[in-house]
Parts: sequence; C-alpha cells; structure tokens
Amino acid sequence: MFDGPEPIYVQIAEQLRRQVLDGTLAAGDQVMSTTQYATTFRINPATAAKAFAQLVDEGVLYKQRGVGMFVAEGARERLREQRRGAFFTDRVDGLIAEASALGVSADELVAYIRTNQKGNDR
Repeated sequence: MFDGPEPIYVQIAEQLRRQVLDGTLAAGDQVMSTTQYATTFRINPATAAKAFAQLVDEGVLYKQRGVGMFVAEGARERLREQRRGAFFTDRVDGLIAEASALGVSADELVAYIRTNQKGNDR
C-alpha cells in the first residue's frame, strides 16, 4: 500500500487529502484512529500520528478529545483552493510549453479537454 518514495506519513496524509477532495470523506466524518491505521497497515502508530498531526495543522482534520479525529468543516474547499493554484503552475504551464513545442494549438488543447472532460465535471 505505502510503497512510494515519500515517507509513509506523507503518503497517509496525501491519501486522506485525496479522500476529502473526492468526497469519500466529508466534513464531520470520523477517520480511522492512529491505532487502527497502525494495525490495518502494519506501521508504527507514531507514523500515523505524524500524518494526522500534519492534517490537523492544515485544518483538514480536527481532534475531538476522547472520541477521535474528524474531517473539519470546509476542509474540501480549503484543499481545492490550495491545489488550484499549484495545479496551473505545476501541471498546466508544462503542458502548454510541451504543446507549443509540438505545434499543438490552444484551440486543439481546448477541444481535447472539452471532449475528454465530459462526465468528469463536478
């Protein structure tokens, strides 16, 4: 499960962010405890705790003492806003440069996006 080059806590945090972004986890939903993560994925509980602490610091999760960790109100919107800016600079700028080098016009890019985005709008 966690076999990427990033530290496991980073992978756990990213997995939870993706679940919030795609709606698998909604505001108010409880997430697995650090102990459950450790048992399920056979990792050190401190590793899971480090991921959760990072998400609490980011405002994605909040801790309810004695009950567990929950998805914070507005977490999805915060994550979306944070990633939108990075999306354009990290992905689209490179795509535009590559398209230009290949002689692909802006109109061709737009047409391709419109054709392939159907059914993926949220």
